[in-house]
Amino acid sequence: MTLTRKRQIAVLFGGRSGEHEVSLASARSVLAVLDASRYEIYQVGISHAGAWFTGPQALESLEQGDLASLTPCTILPDASRPALYALQGSARGQALEKIADLEVVFPVLHGTYGEDGALQGVLEMTDLAYVGAGVTGSSVGMDKGIFKDVMRANGIPVVESVILLRSEIEQDAMEAIRRAESVAPYPLFTKPANLGSSVGVSKCNNRSDLQEGLLEAATYDRRVLVERGVNAREIEVSVLGNDRPEASVPGEVLPSREFYSYESKYEDGTSGLLIPAPIPDAISTNVRELAVTAYKAIDCAGMARVDFLLDKETDALFLNEVNTIPGFTSISMYPKLWEASGLPYPSLVDRLVELALERKVQRDRTERRIRRDR
Repeated sequence: MTLTRKRQIAVLFGGRSGEHEVSLASARSVLAVLDASRYEIYQVGISHAGAWFTGPQALESLEQGDLASLTPCTILPDASRPALYALQGSARGQALEKIADLEVVFPVLHGTYGEDGALQGVLEMTDLAYVGAGVTGSSVGMDKGIFKDVMRANGIPVVESVILLRSEIEQDAMEAIRRAESVAPYPLFTKPANLGSSVGVSKCNNRSDLQEGLLEAATYDRRVLVERGVNAREIEVSVLGNDRPEASVPGEVLPSREFYSYESKYEDGTSGLLIPAPIPDAISTNVRELAVTAYKAIDCAGMARVDFLLDKETDALFLNEVNTIPGFTSISMYPKLWEASGLPYPSLVDRLVELALERKVQRDRTERRIRRDR
């Protein structure tokens, strides 16, 4: 019997983001379903300070804050050396020692430095296959202000909003409040433009709330989104694929709090999920079509969860955001929607690896030198 060679895969988690802990929870679920008979799995944890570590129990060690037991490591932005390296101390400083010739990287890094295109740029330079969107899709999907402008340009409905800079909020708070209040009557939502998992999000019912919300969001990003509050149902759909993406059945979130906050997503776990969403067939079809349109508009790849707001009074539909590295915990909507659509969690993870390799084949077809034989 011929044994199939295992693919060398590194799973990255943690990171320099307010979503560090969410990333650890997602990584635990991904690692639990990766088939050890098909993959040689390397755990790579990134600390809050941005230091990279590896080891068979890297996730557990990072959760416990025990970095001393781990091996410092790195991936070089060097296409001639697409590998995972250990950083070993020597008399002359630090030396690189190859751990594995990697084939695929599976980033489970939510938020800044993981989902915003920064890591994807490094992996592109390293010439590695990686799960998820490329630099463009990641960066546009992450920045809520730019994303909404792209949606408007593609005729996709989004809620009225404005972007304020941290410097504007700090230098002239009243002018920042005036601009925020010009968006719409209260309630308003304030959000860091480049973060997910509802970190730093506030619902503001008056000017005092707004001032606090602006300052809270500005602690997590230099760009702050202010948008009109909508009395809405929260509808989500999962998208999977590269050039020919497909959408799952839609689901509905039933927040246990006033809105779908970080606490209700990851701490108390009390929010309900209705799969499939109890919405008319016409709205379900529209949600799936708009999700795929948005996915293509930002040149997304691999996966994304696309979130919508469905106005409870008018049934108006607004695309809220695209999450290019959605949550992968046991209670996360992305895998649950695909499971309801007939694709179980382990098969979903395998499919994402296949899509990463498929995307790499397409990248390799791109000519990097001027052809002079024409």
